[in-house]
Amino acid sequence: MFKKLAKIKYLPNNFKVIQDGDHVICAISGKKIPLENLTYWNVEDQEAYFSYIEAEKKREKN
Repeated sequence: MFKKLAKIKYLPNNFKVIQDGDHVICAISGKKIPLENLTYWNVEDQEAYFSYIEAEKKREKN
C-alpha cells in the first residue's frame, strides 16, 4: 500500500509536498500516514501526527 515517503513543508493551514510520495511518518507513534488522511501536524516542529491523540501527547510533552 505505502510506496514512498513524502517530504512535506508544514504550513499553518496546509502543507506543501516538497518531494513526491504517498505517506509521512507520525513523529510520536511511527505509524505511516497517507497524505490524503494527513490532518494533524506542528508547523514549528515540522512534524506530522497520526491523530489528535498523538498530537495531544506531543503537546503534553512541551
